[in-house]
Amino acid sequence: MGMTLEAARINKRFTQVEAAKALGITADTLGRYESGKSYPRVTTIKKIEALYEIEYKDIIFLPLNCG
Repeated sequence: MGMTLEAARINKRFTQVEAAKALGITADTLGRYESGKSYPRVTTIKKIEALYEIEYKDIIFLPLNCG
């Protein structure tokens, strides 16, 4: 079952700032990923998988409150 990038972060109880720091990106960049305005590179995706303990195939790159 997939979950949005934002939901994966919240599920691990990270703030956007905390998660961004752990991923080596800015909170603004993470916000753009979570809102679907841009998408991470493969190297960042690997870090996201490790940090959130979720596989890429299970991440939905759409905002939590879409629709």
